[in-house]
Amino acid sequence: MHVDTLIAKRVRELRKSRGYTLDQLAEHSGVSRSMISLIEREETSPTAAVLNKLADALSVTLATLFADAPGAVPEQPLSRYAEQQIWRDPASGYLRRHVSPAGFASPLELVELTFPPGATVAFDNVARNVITHQQVWVLEGEMEITLGEQRWQLQAGDCLAMTLDRHIAFHNATDRPARYALVLTTLSPVSRRTP
Repeated sequence: MHVDTLIAKRVRELRKSRGYTLDQLAEHSGVSRSMISLIEREETSPTAAVLNKLADALSVTLATLFADAPGAVPEQPLSRYAEQQIWRDPASGYLRRHVSPAGFASPLELVELTFPPGATVAFDNVARNVITHQQVWVLEGEMEITLGEQRWQLQAGDCLAMTLDRHIAFHNATDRPARYALVLTTLSPVSRRTP
């Protein structure tokens, strides 16, 4: 399944399972009703920042929007490189590869990202509906990560652990691509907003 098709399907399924109308999801996420409608109809490729806002409003991780619903695909403990989902952020151009096996019940999610030179992605959600712990392990190049008021310059081999509870920005200030792995886990959901 094409990634935009999967994203459209997951946003629509999750919105309906929460009992949200387009207007309610727009209100909770800060994403316009028309943008959500375009995403659900596969008429636009949403940016990572927009998807992050939708994921937060739906009380799921960003990675959940790139994966089939639990039970929708046979559980597989092996994820072959050639079969892993790849998505490119239309705003920054970063490439996201979902490495974790499809449908396999695990508290961890593994993602590989290739970040273009000079690119920046910022996630503005401060009060999140899902508590996510993340580790960034730089495999090649350098990345600058800002979490709230803290800033780190990571080089190949460095690993940064953080809780995603403040504004976060990823920036590649160099003239070479950077490649890094993200390991994410969601320990406990925050009580959901009611529609």
